[in-house]
Amino acid sequence: MSDKVSVAVLGATGMIGQRFVEMLEGHPYFDIEGLYASERSAGKRFGDTLKVRDYTYRQETLDRRIEVMDLDRIAKHCRLAFSGIPTELAGPTETELAQKGVAVFTNAGAHRMDAHVPIIVPEVNCAQLVSVKDQDTYASGGYIVTNANCASTGIVVPLCALRNAFGLKEVFVSTYQAISGAGYPGVPSLDIVGNVIPFIGHEEEKMESELAKMLGTYSAGGFHPADFKVMANCARVPVVDGHTESLVLALRDSPSLEEVAKVLADYRGEPQQLRLPSAPEQPVIVRTEPNRPQPAFDVMAGSPARARGMATTVGRIRQSNGYYKMFALSHNTLRGGAGGSMMNAEYAYRKNLL
Repeated sequence: MSDKVSVAVLGATGMIGQRFVEMLEGHPYFDIEGLYASERSAGKRFGDTLKVRDYTYRQETLDRRIEVMDLDRIAKHCRLAFSGIPTELAGPTETELAQKGVAVFTNAGAHRMDAHVPIIVPEVNCAQLVSVKDQDTYASGGYIVTNANCASTGIVVPLCALRNAFGLKEVFVSTYQAISGAGYPGVPSLDIVGNVIPFIGHEEEKMESELAKMLGTYSAGGFHPADFKVMANCARVPVVDGHTESLVLALRDSPSLEEVAKVLADYRGEPQQLRLPSAPEQPVIVRTEPNRPQPAFDVMAGSPARARGMATTVGRIRQSNGYYKMFALSHNTLRGGAGGSMMNAEYAYRKNLL
């Protein structure tokens, strides 16, 4: 009998749900117990619902049947649930699963700003995972851990590295976000082809609040946000995968550009020390070419193979008028989606929280 943790994938027919399935194949810690979705998908073969185009699944996975999302069944058979369901459904569903004793690792935003629910990016704030012990459901084994909004995830590791080394006073960020971030089927082609849409609902507010929460602290039963300012502008662009973000930063100290690049490239966190299966060996990759990063070349950055798409690529590091400027690129449905929750669960596994 396998000693792996049995897991459920919720929303298995969606973009994020299918990324969860992709990352769970052959995973050293976790076994898929069931793939779950709404009634309209029940009974379909997983292979007939595919939306992720850049991965070849095992035949046994393709032949698996989608089940109706029966929370009692999930709670009976699964210690852990990966949630890729829409935010409006995620709130009550994830709460009920936690009440039934299931550890929920979610990509949805319904609980991100709850009082004792952490937004975890393990290279940044794994210490905040202690907050789950203050959740009402923890005594029965259930709790909720969220990952960040995909755009916040793409920059929080480099921001953490720079904050730790040089102090961080202000962050100005403009995002150029891929259409896969809107889910499937995404943005209508007549709206996005040859166009830029300078509005993504609630995205700017999410970035400004989530970054402050993640880079803050948790103590005395509450979160204490970081004290630097974040100002965000967000746009949708005609790119399939990969969020590109322009950063303008005010730092406390005045490092050279070489020192900035070295701090970013040398940064490692606890996931790298623990060698978590989905953790990239180098979480921030610095490119020196004048025209990088680009989604076409850099979106799948990260090694080893299980960590492809889990690194952030930073380039065009420069200085102007007292500010530091750079571009960052990350994969929005891997590092910024399913991969973020996967690494959170791997960390919880290694810390005996499962």
